[in-house]
Amino acid sequence: MSMPTADELREFLKDVFDPELGYNIVDLGLVYGVDIDGSKVNVTMTLTTPGCPASDMIKGGVAQRLLDVGGVEQVDINLVWEPPWGPHAMSAQAKEHFGVQD
Repeated sequence: MSMPTADELREFLKDVFDPELGYNIVDLGLVYGVDIDGSKVNVTMTLTTPGCPASDMIKGGVAQRLLDVGGVEQVDINLVWEPPWGPHAMSAQAKEHFGVQD
C-alpha cells in the first residue's frame, strides 16, 4: 500500500478531537505540519495551553489515527509552543462554530 500524501494525512487528523473543546485539532489550528519520511510521519503541533490536561490523550489520538493508515509504520510528534496558539489559528469553520470574530 502506498503512503498517503501529507495533505491526506492532515485530513485523517480531523478525526482527532480536543476533548475539552469538542472540535477537531486540525480546524482548531493545533497541527502546524505533517511531514513524511519513508514510512515515518512527523507531526509538528501545539496545544491550546502548555498545561493542557488532555495533552497525552490528544497526542495518543494523533499517533493512533496515523498508525491506522496504511503505509504509516511510525509517528513522531513534535510538540512546540512557538508560535503560540491563539484563536487566529482556527479555520473559518471553527471560528464560526465558536463565534470568533476576525
